[in-house]
Amino acid sequence: MTRPDLKTPLILVNLKTYKETLGEASLSFARSAREVSNQTGICIAVAPQTVDLRAIASTVGIPVLAQHIDPIGYGKYTGHTLPEAVRDAGAVGTLLNHSERHLDINTTKACVKRAWETKLKPVVCVDTVELGKTVAAYEPYAIAIEPPELIGSGISVSKARSEVISSAVEAVKKVNAKVRVLCGAGITSGNDVSAALKLGAEGILVASGVVQAKNQLEALLDLASAAKT
Repeated sequence: MTRPDLKTPLILVNLKTYKETLGEASLSFARSAREVSNQTGICIAVAPQTVDLRAIASTVGIPVLAQHIDPIGYGKYTGHTLPEAVRDAGAVGTLLNHSERHLDINTTKACVKRAWETKLKPVVCVDTVELGKTVAAYEPYAIAIEPPELIGSGISVSKARSEVISSAVEAVKKVNAKVRVLCGAGITSGNDVSAALKLGAEGILVASGVVQAKNQLEALLDLASAAKT
């Protein structure tokens, strides 16, 4: 199975459990993402429900991430998400510690380790600059800074709290220059993307602003076009 790699600037779309991106709808969204990526040259990745991972990865040809993995191995772990299973389904990475799937710090560290062991690139969500500094020492692929009060608000962190992005970039790079920093929370437009990149972010993590847009393809094109300039 061909696995397209993650590249920056990166647009990572968390499909969550929205009805608009479940099952066949997730494939339709992924095809729109592929179309926009081909048109703009910007890497667009999606994080669908676990049950949709294989279908997207095997048919659409864009980078796919799991929404979560557990720090487990083969064996008696009913109900857990096995990193090897996610990798086998075609994923190239995984989200970790999203505000809606919070992990304690020790579990986060263990998940990052298991992700790399199974050749999955971990993208760890953090809500503060201090947590970003801590997580950067674990050497994830990327850290997404998302103040929880702005998630789903339609108010971009790059505008409402721009100092959070610039401070996170500086703090993370000081710990580990190889860790990418993504801007999340409230991203809805190309202007938000431009602002985030100017503050030093290397991409964005977005969800409802695109998934629940009236025209998903146009919304994706707006974000990707801004990332290109």
